[in-house]
Amino acid sequence: MRNYNDGNKSHVWLPVLLSAFAIPLSMLFWIINVIYSILTPDVEYNSEEHPVISPWRWLASIVIPILFAIWGLKRRSLNLSGALLGLFVGFFVTISNYAHLSCLIAFFVTSTLATKFGAKKKKKLEIDFKEGGQRNWVQVLCNGGMALQLALLHLLDVGCGERPIDFVKDYRSSWLSIGILGAFSCCNGDTWASELGTTLGNGDPFLITTRKKVLRGTNGGVSWIGLIMSLLGGLTVGIFYYFTVLYTVDSVILQQAPPQWPIIIIGGIGGFFGSFLDSILGATLQYSGVNEFSQIVERPGKGVRHICGRQILDNHSVNLLSSIGIALTLPGLANCIWP
Repeated sequence: MRNYNDGNKSHVWLPVLLSAFAIPLSMLFWIINVIYSILTPDVEYNSEEHPVISPWRWLASIVIPILFAIWGLKRRSLNLSGALLGLFVGFFVTISNYAHLSCLIAFFVTSTLATKFGAKKKKKLEIDFKEGGQRNWVQVLCNGGMALQLALLHLLDVGCGERPIDFVKDYRSSWLSIGILGAFSCCNGDTWASELGTTLGNGDPFLITTRKKVLRGTNGGVSWIGLIMSLLGGLTVGIFYYFTVLYTVDSVILQQAPPQWPIIIIGGIGGFFGSFLDSILGATLQYSGVNEFSQIVERPGKGVRHICGRQILDNHSVNLLSSIGIALTLPGLANCIWP
């Protein structure tokens, strides 16, 4: 008799193997970091600005992404390729700043739950519906690629460690951190808008460019409940970041820094305008049509009636461009409104 569980064996042995190597691998990274700091005495890596990365941070940067990758595989929110790239993204985001990690956790966990919400209803509306979402490496790259780049820049430019947002005394770190917050709040706001707005709303959405009624699932289609969800999705990322700063940054440093509560507002702005930008791009540069089964499709074909957009970008490209746009513009806005 054929064993139908063979195809899932890789989901079992891979996390076990990665977990077994987590501690020695983290120690190896720490030893390399210490040796490098000794061999480069001209660079003050023992200073507050470029500290030697502790073995605990190395360990956390390996173990935490592994745990969430395992959870994602079990929840079917990631496939194997998505989990592997997610480990890479999670490693650099975690090692740069735990507040950056909290943004990633907020996005990954809440967007996974939002994707699973109302699955039966979505299955009838979406022709390419997948249970749990099952993000592959392309989707992980488009949602987390910009944050990954900014986390790498944070490591190279200002090092690792938890810092409050202070554009006066610590401009570069604050700019990069708000950029990471913006990238994740954009993706989370858009996911909440599309996944929760589709299932919670009763009426058909309207096209953001013309305000004409369109079928649910149409690229560029928005609803008032969806816009509210995008704001809440961004606020959730901001809340995670805010409380991480409060509990990880030294209290003396926090007292000398500006108030940190605007982080929550900035997260909400990133979620709302991230979803708005995604909808604009989707309505204009992404094809939407309806087939004979009243399902939304993204390619023209026989029996497909065009609704809006041109076949220039796909959903992955729209997500990537939206996260880039918000990540690059939100720090400037935050700098202007920060008390």
